[in-house]
Amino acid sequence: MDGFLVKRPGFLTTVQDKGRFGYQWSGLSPAGAMDLHSMRLANLLVGNEMDEAALEITIIGPTLEFHTDTVIAIAGADLSPVLDGVPLPTYQAVPVHSGAILSFGARRSGCRCYLAVAGGLDIPLILGSRSTLLRNAVGGVNAEGRMLKAGDQIGFRNPPHFLKNIALRQIAPEPIDSDTAVLRIIPGPQDYCFTEKGIDTFFKSSYTVTGLCNRQGYRLEGAAIEHFGNGNIVSDGIAMGAIQVPPNGQPIIMMSERQSTGGYPKIGTVITRDLPRVAQCFSGSHLYFTPTSIEEAQSLLREEMLFFLRLQEKFSRPFVRIFTATIEGHSYRAVVTPITHEGSSEYVGRS
Repeated sequence: MDGFLVKRPGFLTTVQDKGRFGYQWSGLSPAGAMDLHSMRLANLLVGNEMDEAALEITIIGPTLEFHTDTVIAIAGADLSPVLDGVPLPTYQAVPVHSGAILSFGARRSGCRCYLAVAGGLDIPLILGSRSTLLRNAVGGVNAEGRMLKAGDQIGFRNPPHFLKNIALRQIAPEPIDSDTAVLRIIPGPQDYCFTEKGIDTFFKSSYTVTGLCNRQGYRLEGAAIEHFGNGNIVSDGIAMGAIQVPPNGQPIIMMSERQSTGGYPKIGTVITRDLPRVAQCFSGSHLYFTPTSIEEAQSLLREEMLFFLRLQEKFSRPFVRIFTATIEGHSYRAVVTPITHEGSSEYVGRS
C-alpha cells in the first residue's frame, strides 16, 4: 500500500483540517485543528495548501511505519519525534523513505503537534472536510469519526516525486509556553449579564485549566465571576473561543468540538490569533485574560495570513541549491539560483 501503517496510535491522534463549516444550524460542530496556526505551518513546509488535512497528535505521539517515499513536517508541541532512531527536527520539511519508522518520546513543551504529509492524506471528504468529529462520530479515518488505532492504514492522495527547494523549507521553531498564557479577548456578547465586580474579577484573576479539558472545551477554576441574574440565558450560537460562565462562576473556553448552541452567558471570546495558545495548554496551565478590540484582533489575523503567504511565496521560488563550507573554523552558506529554471525541482525519493 501507499502511505503509512499505524503501529501504535498514541494517546489521541486524529485527522484534522480547517473544519466543517455551515452545519451548526443542524447541531453539527465544525471540529478541525485545535491549533490551526501550527497545522498550517506544517502543511506549507511540505508544499500543501495550508488547510490540507494533517494528523493532530496530543501529548503522546503514535508510531507510524511508512510504505511510500514522501516528505513530512511537524509543527506545534515538542513531543520528541524520532525517525529511525534519530531525533527529527521540527518546523522543517524532511524526506522519509519507504520502511522508515516515525515515533515520539517525552513531551518537552506544548500539548498538540501536527504532522503534515506532502500531497495530503487519503481521507474521505464528509460535508467538505476530512476533519474528525469525535463527539458525533463523523469524518476522519474511514469516515468513522474516531481517533487512530493500531492497524490503521492511511494512504497519500497525491505523493510527490519532486518538491521545490526542500533545503529552504524550514523555519525557526516557535516557542510554546504551556504553563502560562495571556489571552486577548473581545468582551461580550453577554458581558451585560455580569456585575462590575464580576467583570473586574475576570480580568484580574488567574484561572487554572482543570482536568476537564478536551477538544470540546476547557473548564477553568479560579475566582468566581459574579452574575447579575441566575447565570442562564436563552440558548444561542457558540463560536470557537467563546467563554461561557455557568451559574457557579467558573469560565469554560469553547473549542473545536463545541456544542452548536449554549444557554450560559458569554463574557467574551478569545481572539483567533490566541486560540493556539489555548490548544497548547492542558491540566494545570494558568490563564489570564485581557480585553482587546475587534480592530486589533483583525489586524493580528491579517499579519498572520501575510506571514503564511510570504512563506508560501518563499518556498515556491525558482529552484535553488544551498552549499555550506567551513573555512578556518567559520561556516559559510551559499544559495545558488540558476539563470534559467524551467522545469527545475528537487528529487525527494530514494537516490
